Amino acid sequence: MNLVAGLPPGGDGSYNYSLVIVYRFSKTAIFLACHKYDIAMDTALLICNRLVSWTGRLTNIISDRYPKFNSALWTDINQCFGTKLSFSTAYHLKINGLDERLIQPLEEITRIFCEYVLKLKD
Repeated sequence: MNLVAGLPPGGDGSYNYSLVIVYRFSKTAIFLACHKYDIAMDTALLICNRLVSWTGRLTNIISDRYPKFNSALWTDINQCFGTKLSFSTAYHLKINGLDERLIQPLEEITRIFCEYVLKLKD
């Protein structure tokens, strides 16, 4: 699980971050739109509403040491679910390489699409 920052605002809620979640069993990726200023509770609710309903109870989460995932609230929520929370070093390919490989094309596709839309507006 990783957050992609620096995306151009889009959508009704002016989303500018993307929460990238890779379900390791099926290697399926989910990209959830979120905001830069979402707190840990917002991120936890997003995961509960979108991800847990699709995959069921999570047993293990691997994420970067992002402040939202380090908070006491986030730790308590994972403890209630019985989820093991593991932190990785950013861009560590052995631990979360699949996430990192998915983020690069996401950023590139977003950049190309935004350039295309800006050209249409001119």
